[in-house]
Amino acid sequence: MDQEPQGIDIGSLPTIAKDDATVKRKLEKAKRQGNEDRGVLYLGRLPHGFYEDQLRGYFSQFGDITRLRISRNKKTGASKHYAFLEFDSSAVAQIVAETMDNYLLMGHILRCKVIPKDEVHPELWVGANRKWRVIPRDRIARTAHNKPRTEEQREKAEARLIERQADKKRKLAEVGIDYDFDAVAYVRGLCNIPHCKMLSRAI
Repeated sequence: MDQEPQGIDIGSLPTIAKDDATVKRKLEKAKRQGNEDRGVLYLGRLPHGFYEDQLRGYFSQFGDITRLRISRNKKTGASKHYAFLEFDSSAVAQIVAETMDNYLLMGHILRCKVIPKDEVHPELWVGANRKWRVIPRDRIARTAHNKPRTEEQREKAEARLIERQADKKRKLAEVGIDYDFDAVAYVRGLCNIPHCKMLSRAI
């Protein structure tokens, strides 16, 4: 089963918006002026352990984040180490991009760029603001395997088993092996299909 690695403790990281007087001044000015447009950022080269909670917790120092999405592998859920952030102010987003682009964070040089409004893809925010959950693949596969079968499915499975059984008998006879199948052979209607599949493979 896939498991999300432990996220890093962002409390040990520097708070740029408070520590850097120039950035602090720019942010205060941008917030006083107000801005109706939202700003979307692309964040690349994210370090290991920087997931949804860490990303929101760290970048909220600059301003209010309205939407957030980390790009993940569709099959495993693993982070692809890039994400998208939307701030409630395009002016704040611009300051964040200027501040964080080429910023060294935990040994990774971040890429941080503003995405122009007309280049924001309509499906960019599909799945945004949702924390990734471990997919119980084993349980899903087990449930699918054990679900009741229709009469038609059972008949098809039986036909396949009998055909394989006959094929094994034929191959053994061709090489001169006299093997008694009666003790282990599948008999239609006398055992459940999953068990007989296992028996058929073992013969």
